[in-house]
Amino acid sequence: MRALALDIGDKTIGVAASDLLGLTAQGVETIRRTSNKNDLARLGELVTEFEATTFVIGLPKNMDGTEGTRCESVKNFAAKLKAAFPNVNQVFWDERLSTVAATKNLIAADLSRKKRKKVIDKMAAVFILQGYLDSGRGDF
Repeated sequence: MRALALDIGDKTIGVAASDLLGLTAQGVETIRRTSNKNDLARLGELVTEFEATTFVIGLPKNMDGTEGTRCESVKNFAAKLKAAFPNVNQVFWDERLSTVAATKNLIAADLSRKKRKKVIDKMAAVFILQGYLDSGRGDF
């Protein structure tokens, strides 16, 4: 049983998965969004493949901790996820600075800007999930 982290954006969904022990997060893929139906179908394949029991959903709060329109958009998609996968738990995780951390990590790895653009959302999902796992709340 594993957790899947989702970094939900307008154009992409970054996905990461926990290992079987719930200790580490690995990047899985970046889903290019086409429609809710297609997005949910791909996520369903990943839920089955990884035997996921929990979605850790990145919540893009403002720097002052308030929730803006991006949080509303993420919560709306999360409601669709819940309807499609009622047996998969959902946890919202504050994702402030996850993309910044992922970008710094990729720059340190000397990845070109073009290559970073292709993997940044997947890496942000890794940072979201690793933060959740490190918090000790990984009871999935």
